[in-house]
Amino acid sequence: MTYQEKKSIVSLMSVILIFVSFCFYMYPQHPTGGLESAETFRYWGAFVLKLTFVSIAAHIMISILFNIIFRITTKEKEPAFADELDQFISLKANRNAFFVFILGFVAAMGSLVLYQPSQIMFVILIASGFMSDVTGSITKLYHYRKGV
Repeated sequence: MTYQEKKSIVSLMSVILIFVSFCFYMYPQHPTGGLESAETFRYWGAFVLKLTFVSIAAHIMISILFNIIFRITTKEKEPAFADELDQFISLKANRNAFFVFILGFVAAMGSLVLYQPSQIMFVILIASGFMSDVTGSITKLYHYRKGV
């Protein structure tokens, strides 16, 4: 298995682990008031901001740990450059991830048009962000294994 495949697998597992553990952390803090209360909006705003910062910090730490463990176990360095294939695969993964997020964004806005509670919009936005990250990692893994 190549470095890129291992990194894609670690990225996929870390995305799932970070998201699920963060949801379990935030769930007990959900306000019990009405669906459209100010506290509910504050909760969802804090959820999105905290998830963003926690996710970025965790991805940086996991990437550093992965590179250290990879170097110790294989005695190889991380590839110093990305060739055209790596860049092409990365572009395909980003395209697919953005497409999934945009579909989720449109669905979230559609939920508001259909008079659904604002919580539905936030859940759809958060889920589409998660699914876009998973889609990007799966796309990279697929193209590194099967080719372009």
